[in-house]
Amino acid sequence: MNTSQIRGQKLVIDRLGQRGEGIAQGPDGLVFTPYALPGDVVLAEVEGERGILLEVLEPSKDRLPAFCPHYGTCGGCAVQALSPQPYAEWKRDLVVQALRHSKIETNVSPMLDGHGQGRCRATFHARILRDALGRVRVDVGFMKARAHDIVNIEACPVLAPEMGGAARAAHALARALSSLGKPLDILITATQTGLDVDVRGCGELEEGPRRALIAEAARLDLARVSNHGQVVIERRPPVLPMGRAVLQPPPGAFLQATQAGEELLAQLACERAGKARRVLDLFSGVGTFALRLAEKATVHAVENDRAALASLIRASGDAGPALKPITTDVRDLFKRPLPVLDLEAFDVVLFDPPRAGAEAQAREIALSKVPVVIAVSCNVQTFARDARILIDGGYSLDEVTPVDQFRHSAHVEMVATFRKQRVTGQTKGKGNRKRLLG
Repeated sequence: MNTSQIRGQKLVIDRLGQRGEGIAQGPDGLVFTPYALPGDVVLAEVEGERGILLEVLEPSKDRLPAFCPHYGTCGGCAVQALSPQPYAEWKRDLVVQALRHSKIETNVSPMLDGHGQGRCRATFHARILRDALGRVRVDVGFMKARAHDIVNIEACPVLAPEMGGAARAAHALARALSSLGKPLDILITATQTGLDVDVRGCGELEEGPRRALIAEAARLDLARVSNHGQVVIERRPPVLPMGRAVLQPPPGAFLQATQAGEELLAQLACERAGKARRVLDLFSGVGTFALRLAEKATVHAVENDRAALASLIRASGDAGPALKPITTDVRDLFKRPLPVLDLEAFDVVLFDPPRAGAEAQAREIALSKVPVVIAVSCNVQTFARDARILIDGGYSLDEVTPVDQFRHSAHVEMVATFRKQRVTGQTKGKGNRKRLLG
């Protein structure tokens, strides 16, 4: 009988994996078991390399009681039961190991806490289910670990106090749209004027569902409700402080998950920009970094989302003399990275790409003579890849600072500084520069 299919195998957990799962040596190879911790002796249902935790037979000395009743089912928190010190060491090590895989040795600082009061934005998933008798059930919450099923959530302890009504709002809006029978994603952001909601998955709304959303927005006192970026009702403009500016984000805009994390990432970036006079902010979004950098430097912000840049320009203008000038450019940096000669007009280049990283743009930066490059990333693998490109182009990696914005998860943010050490042969000569400009 194949031992990989026996129910209830006893496993001794050695370490945590990249997703926060416990790793043990099984009879047929490594077994990855979510919610198991290093030092645990567990009973797990094993199939191949996947384990399902059945029972903790002997708990690790680092195991703590979970504070959420959904822990072990909800996929949002991977390591809630791990004590703070080994948790911080594991998360920092995710960065160290990714860099080593790319043959990069550098100083990785101890992880900084960016959780603060908790998450100020979250995406709730809703599924409308109908049984054989035609009765409707609406499930609203977060995804189960390793599954597409939903864990119904009435409250989440990792959310900030300002998000206290978020789960209730998500349930109410999903019920209001239950007649559509469609799976929904409900993005909720806490702002100074109330909750800002963007519902996705509806398609174009007919009058009935639209009026239902408007009614729920009034009943729940929501600031704004949108349907995939299109405003359904705005009762109050959502506003967010961003340095010395006040931002009115477009519906569904990308924002950092916590206020503390946003401020910490921006602080690190501004410190590393130093006394730069001209800064280029690539993948700028709504201006998380640009609006802070502009307190001391002129900034050129490049982003493919036109609505995000419009919000940035408005916030910059409203701030008046508190900020130096910010200029913008709508550009898809994946398809059309900014070329070398354009980059070299700046003292500092900052880039903060999506999880896919900035490979094409990193190759252009590597060929440039920009003295300081600041990289912000939320993906250790793509960060390591892009860092390798910059190093091969003559940059040194001074230091990487991990920031824990998504507490209890396997996600880690990073801020890193690169300095140009030498001019590569590829960047010498006007002929090569013309070639790079294409």
